[in-house]
This record gives sequence, C-alpha cells and structure tokens, in this order.
Amino acid sequence: MPYVTAKDGAQIFYKDWGKGQPVLFSHGWPLTADAWDGQMQFLGSNGYRVVAHDRRSHGRSDQTWDGNHMDGYADDLAAVIDTLDLKDIVLVGHSTGGGEITHYVGRHGTARVAKVVLIGAVPPLMLKTPGNPGGLPIEVFDGIRKGTFDNRTQFFKDLAVPFYGYNREGATLSEGVRDSFWLQGMMGGIKGQLDCIHEFSEVDYTEDLKKIDRPCLILHGDDDQIVPIGASALMSSKIVPGAKLKVYPGAPHGFPTTHQDEVNQDLLDFIKS
Repeated sequence: MPYVTAKDGAQIFYKDWGKGQPVLFSHGWPLTADAWDGQMQFLGSNGYRVVAHDRRSHGRSDQTWDGNHMDGYADDLAAVIDTLDLKDIVLVGHSTGGGEITHYVGRHGTARVAKVVLIGAVPPLMLKTPGNPGGLPIEVFDGIRKGTFDNRTQFFKDLAVPFYGYNREGATLSEGVRDSFWLQGMMGGIKGQLDCIHEFSEVDYTEDLKKIDRPCLILHGDDDQIVPIGASALMSSKIVPGAKLKVYPGAPHGFPTTHQDEVNQDLLDFIKS
C-alpha cells in the first residue's frame, strides 16, 4: 500500500487515483479516506486526479502516541502534497478534515492551492466560550471522550445514527453505512482518536480562515447534529473573504454520504467554475 513518511517518521497511508487537476480530500473523525469513495469515484471519472489520506492514528496510517494535533495533521498533509508534488490543488475537508485543510492553509500557505471546499466543517470554533456563545459546552466533548474511552466499539455504532440523521422522522437507517462508519472508526488507534477530540472541539481556526485567499465553497446541512451550522458554516462564511455558502435543508452531518449525488455535482460545478 502507498505511504508517505511524515517528518517524525510516521507512515501516512494515501489513495491516489486518476489523472488531471488534483482534488485532495481530508476526512472527518473517526473515519478514513474511504469515507470519500463516492466523491473520489465520481470526480476521478470526470477527469480529475483524486487523493485522500488516512489521518495519523486513523485507518491504515501509523498509530502514533505523539503528533496527534492540528500542527501535526497539517504537516502530515503537507508531506503528502509535497511528496506527490501536487499543484493547483482543490482542497476538500469534511468535519475535522475541514479544520485540517484550513490549518494547512494557515500554516503552509496557498502556493499549491487553487480552491478550498469546507463541508460540514468544524471551523471557526466548536467550543462554547464567552467569545463564542453559539458553540457547544465542554461537557459535550467530555462525553465524546468518555464514550470513546469506555466502549468505543458501541459508541461508534451509536454515534453513526445522529451522524447520518438516522434518528430523524422519515429517515431510513442504512445498516451498511452504519457498519462502514464503525469499521473505519475501529481501524484507528484509541490514543490518537482521543487526542483528536481536543483538536476538532477546542482549537480556534479563525486566523487560519482569514488566510484563505483562494475561492472557497462552504457546504453545510442545517440539521447537522454533530457540528451545528450556527457556530460553524454561518460564521466561517463571514470570515473567509468572498466565500460562497450553500445550505442543504434538512441534511445531517454525514451528508456527503446521504446526499452523495448533490454533493458530487456541487463539487464538480465549483471546480469547473
């Protein structure tokens, strides 16, 4: 399997399909690059080179004790980009991956970047603070930590339900999607997954967002039970210069899966624009 070596020696797994302008995908917690298969297959079939990696301590990448923080994630992403010599990239990040690509821009710049897409993304800040009253209280994230530590196999099975909106009236639960979420989550290492909770909840990406000087598309479901739209997309769209916001009515957090065809078309239209 293909791996890139991070600067601390960690092995970062990646998938690299197709030819053309590169589109690089960054996944959410606690998933893997496989969460993007629907988008990668679609865009790869439409003439693009599609690349996705497993964040360190997730999926097939090394399970490290150290380095499970946003600086490390951004540097790992830079290692993938530099090793593959990707240029004119469209960066696409979902949830925690949205924080990752945003911090990559803040830390490494946009010399290799053509466009940015944030999907159900965590920036600018998920945690409720005096300056961010629309965020979620720390108890929510402490609960995620406890669920992951105490019995993550059951916690991931349970988390998939609100993640994909299967607890909403009229929704049809897909056992296959739920199983895939569980499997991807269980491929990762518990230490890195616990560390990552702090990174998606308590890191403030405001200054990174201000450095996005490329066309930016922000997609978010207005029924996102994991990353509420009010403290994320609605704020990020005001911080990123010239950002375009599209709200998916009734869509859950995992809408790249539940609304796959619409997301794919929106990505293709934005990339071509």
